[in-house]
Parts: sequence; C-alpha cells; structure tokens
Amino acid sequence: MLWLKAVHIIFVVAWFAGLFYMPRLFVYHTQALASPSMTDAEHARFCVMERKLYGITTIGMIGTWAFGIATLLSADTNYAKALYWGMGWLHVKIALVLALSGYHGWLKVTARRFAAHANTRSERYYRIVNEVPALILIAVVLLVVTKPF
Repeated sequence: MLWLKAVHIIFVVAWFAGLFYMPRLFVYHTQALASPSMTDAEHARFCVMERKLYGITTIGMIGTWAFGIATLLSADTNYAKALYWGMGWLHVKIALVLALSGYHGWLKVTARRFAAHANTRSERYYRIVNEVPALILIAVVLLVVTKPF
C-alpha cells in the first residue's frame, strides 16, 4: 500500500506541475497576441507548447486518479475499507479532486480557444485563474495531513 501511495504522490506532483504552468502559458500567449509584431509562427509555437503540456498533464491526472483509487481499494480488510469511506475529510478531498479535474478540462477548452484565435480573456484573468490549483492543493494537503473530520 505504501508503494501505491508513493506512486500516487509522484503523479500528483506531475499533474500539479502542468496545472501550475498551463495558465502561465496562457498569460504569455495573451501578452504575445497583444503585440503587433506577433507572427503566425509564434502563435503556432504557443499552441504546440500548450497542447504538449496538456498531454503530459493529462498523464499526471490519470495516474493520480488510478493510483489514488488503487490505494483506497488496497485496504487489507473490510473494516479498513469501511473506515476509509466513513471519513469526511476523504469525501471533501475527492470533491476537490473532482473540481480540479473539471479545471483540467477547462484548460483544454481554453487551449483550443487560443488555437482557434478565439481567446477573449485578459492576461490578468489568467493570472487570477492560475491561483485555483494552488488553493485546492493547500486544502487537500491540509485535509490529508490533519484529517479534521
């Protein structure tokens, strides 16, 4: 079970690396689009970086979910499984991870908008949105470590 937890944490780190950097790319992309000297090649380069980062980030998300579920299912006894599912903090953690998965999907939609030259959001908007995964990360770590309920 500890090996599963370790691999789960490795995938969480990979997922969050992408979640933190993808909106940053949107900030830079928005800045570049505002420049009159922006070329089609530069726009295409941003789109490639966003697409590739999203792919790597998706691998992190899938691994996070797979090894998180495997960790829960690997409990030794029915009592341990019942104990896990009765913990309120775990329910909140799962809800936050579901919300983060939705945010992950929103990143894909946003990258497609950039690729289609359809971005309508400001650089400031992406700077603010960039804080969402950090807030969720803080909440999840506090829940897992303190298990408040």
